[in-house]
Amino acid sequence: MAYLTVTNAFTALRLLPMGDRDKDIEILALRHQITVLERQLGADTRVRFAPEDRAFLAALLTSLPHGVLRRLRLLTRPDTVLRWHRDLMKRRRARTCRPKRPGRPPTVRSIRALILRLVRENPGWGYRRVHGELTTLGIKVCLVSLDA
Repeated sequence: MAYLTVTNAFTALRLLPMGDRDKDIEILALRHQITVLERQLGADTRVRFAPEDRAFLAALLTSLPHGVLRRLRLLTRPDTVLRWHRDLMKRRRARTCRPKRPGRPPTVRSIRALILRLVRENPGWGYRRVHGELTTLGIKVCLVSLDA
C-alpha cells in the first residue's frame, strides 16, 4: 500500500506541468491499451487484482457518481469496484468496533471471596438467591454459577 501511495504521488507530480491536451492524449492512449489487453485476454480470462490494487481503485473511483462510473472503461464492472469499497469500509469499522477484551469482564477478587463465603455459610442457597443478596447490597454480578 505504501508503494502505491508513493508511486501515485510521483504520478500526480508528473501531471502538474502537463496541459489538458496532453492529459487527454494520455487518457486516450491508456484506454486504447486497455482495449488491446481485453482483446488479448479474451472473454473467458479474468483479470486478478492484488488487494492493494483493489483498495486503490475502490478509494479512487467511489467518489465518482454511479452514472459516470458506469461510463468509464474499466477492467472490472463498476458494481465490483463498489463492492470492494464496501468490503474495505466493513473491515475498517470492524477493526475500530472490536472490543479490547472479548467476553465477560472478570469478577473483582473481593466480590468473588464474598460470594464464596455466602455459599459456604448458606449451603441451601442457590445461585439466584446469592445473586439476589448481592443485588440487595448493591453489588452487580452476572447470573452464572461461579467456580472457585
